[in-house]
Amino acid sequence: MWVPRMWWGDKHIDIITLDFETYYDSKFSLRKLTVEEYVRSLDFEVIGVGVKVNNGPTEWASGTHGQMKEYLDGFAWEESSLLCHNTMFDGAILNWIYDIRPHVYFDTLCIARALHGVEVGGSLKALATRYNIGAKGTAVADAIGVHRCDFTEEALDLYGDYCINDVELTYELFGLMANTFPRTELKIIDLTLRMFIEPILELDVSLLEEHIADTRNLKEQLILDAGVTKKDLMSGDKFAALLEGLGVKPPTKVSPTTGKETFAFAKTDQGFIDLLDHENIMVHMLAHARLGNKSTLEETRTQRFIDIAGRGEQGKPWLPVPIKYYAAHTGRFGGDDKINLQNLPSRGANGKKLKRSMVAPRGYVVIDCDSSQIEARVLAWLAGQDDLVQAFAEGKDVYRKMAVIIYGGEDEDAVTKPQRFVGKTTILGAGYGMGAVRFVEQLKTFDFEMDIKEARRVISVYRDKYHHIVRLWNDAAFTIENLTDSNLTTLGREGVLKVRPELSAIELPSGLLMRYDDLTCTPAEDEGERPEYTYKTRKGRTRIYGGKLIENVCQAIARCIIAEQMLKISDRYKVVLTVHDSVACCVPAEQGEEARAYMEECMRWLPVWAEGLPIDCESGIGLSYGDCE
Repeated sequence: MWVPRMWWGDKHIDIITLDFETYYDSKFSLRKLTVEEYVRSLDFEVIGVGVKVNNGPTEWASGTHGQMKEYLDGFAWEESSLLCHNTMFDGAILNWIYDIRPHVYFDTLCIARALHGVEVGGSLKALATRYNIGAKGTAVADAIGVHRCDFTEEALDLYGDYCINDVELTYELFGLMANTFPRTELKIIDLTLRMFIEPILELDVSLLEEHIADTRNLKEQLILDAGVTKKDLMSGDKFAALLEGLGVKPPTKVSPTTGKETFAFAKTDQGFIDLLDHENIMVHMLAHARLGNKSTLEETRTQRFIDIAGRGEQGKPWLPVPIKYYAAHTGRFGGDDKINLQNLPSRGANGKKLKRSMVAPRGYVVIDCDSSQIEARVLAWLAGQDDLVQAFAEGKDVYRKMAVIIYGGEDEDAVTKPQRFVGKTTILGAGYGMGAVRFVEQLKTFDFEMDIKEARRVISVYRDKYHHIVRLWNDAAFTIENLTDSNLTTLGREGVLKVRPELSAIELPSGLLMRYDDLTCTPAEDEGERPEYTYKTRKGRTRIYGGKLIENVCQAIARCIIAEQMLKISDRYKVVLTVHDSVACCVPAEQGEEARAYMEECMRWLPVWAEGLPIDCESGIGLSYGDCE
């Protein structure tokens, strides 16, 4: 039974459910703009707001900015939680426009992603239908292009009724979903939302402007060096003609979309990659000129950073950090709001400028703490590969040890840098069932050549040495079979994962599910071959097999651990960003080393269920995020 108030830490807090209705038109809307861009725009306007305190009646309020500010200030936010559907939006309005920060943030959209999977509809309309609690209204369609002062009294009342219904639906959804939702995950949602709603990091505009100028100058120089025009580079047909003029046959591929042959000019196409290292210097220059002018992501993202800084209140170049909670079905976080901070470039001086542009406020420093090789460690621990677990626990160089096993000998000090690189790639890549062909391709992305015969030998050496990991893949394949016929099974170390065949899911230590919806088996056509298993995603059916399931599981376990570690860190310091297996904080400069030690202590802490997992971390500290590397 849902209760109207709840305990949060040492406080008995009110739940204030809220929904803002704002001006939008065909060009100015969240379909066209990011949340940050929309809310911070000079065209932004609040039409009204629906507010419900606990299980009381929902109120609708509309008025001038001053009237709305006075109305909203009347609630005891310091003793209350904010509950919305898409709190990233409404919470940003509450803080950025009205300077109001509640005690905690809840979000039914985030909860729905974790409970029902990222592949299902998470809109308020879809969830209301799913839970059969009523229908979302349609009055918002009549409000397009209408400013608050242009509403008739009757139309504004109808809009208010629409908003009140949304608030009631949100509150009822929270009651239905939050009862079974892990309290720890509610805290992680709150922490993730604060990174965006209550930003701390600032942007170094001068560095960004320098970076974008350098990027554009480089593009122009590449064109000059190649002696062609930009149109020649951008057009596939014209670029192909340039190659033919140099006696080079343009590389081709079969388009996965049309099934027809097309030019292999994408930066990830092997044929194009080969052109970048072509022996003919003119071909080499043409390929690099095309790559440099086609790759606009760096320039676009830099300009976005500059624009974000320019929209900061009272000249404050704040960077609201948009991290999507439960972005993948493994539970991992993702990028959002068109500035994916999960994949910022880190190679080369220019590549690091975006990270270096993310700076601490005056008198503060940034600390970034990264969990070392956590997936490889989780894999060895989950599989019961005790010798590898022991090596990790003792702080041994497992990459060098792998190289010794691959190349023979007993002296780890005699291992060369290339040999250690192969050992590293083997440990980090072969653990999920990678075959020899894929291994060769992976090495090639790092400019390391290996023939297929040698790759087969290396993969065989790994599998012979770490046979418990191989057995885990086989157990996972058996688990997939059992998920389709609803037989109960276990997977990996006892007490960590629960197989839920009735839901086609794996229950994670967090209590949430990793789903494989509509898991289907396609029998093998030839005798001796294995059947193929696929599950449903929005992009179509995705293949799943033993090694891939173990990859999913290890990523999910790593995320569970890092999320809890992040919560421990947040008890003392402001968490401003999480990227993959790292956590970044912003702390007063005089507390820097103390905070760094505490963060490392937290990143070496383990939940009870992960006993025996040999984790470690490394950290950096500096005036910017990029300085921490």
